Amino acid sequence: MKAKEVHKLSEEEIIVEVKRMQRKLFDLGTQSVTEQIQDTSQFKKIRKDIARLLTEHRNRIQASSSSV
Repeated sequence: MKAKEVHKLSEEEIIVEVKRMQRKLFDLGTQSVTEQIQDTSQFKKIRKDIARLLTEHRNRIQASSSSV
């Protein structure tokens, strides 16, 4: 997920997407234990996407609190 895509999401969509990504990361971890995973680079990509989403969420919270 690119930063431009994250900027277009609403607050609710960001939260839903974070939960979806965290579940996907958990599922990948489960797959790696059972040795069914092919592409281990997915871990890094998903963690970066989660960080990108949480950063945008945090920025929006700070922007809304500073404008009040």
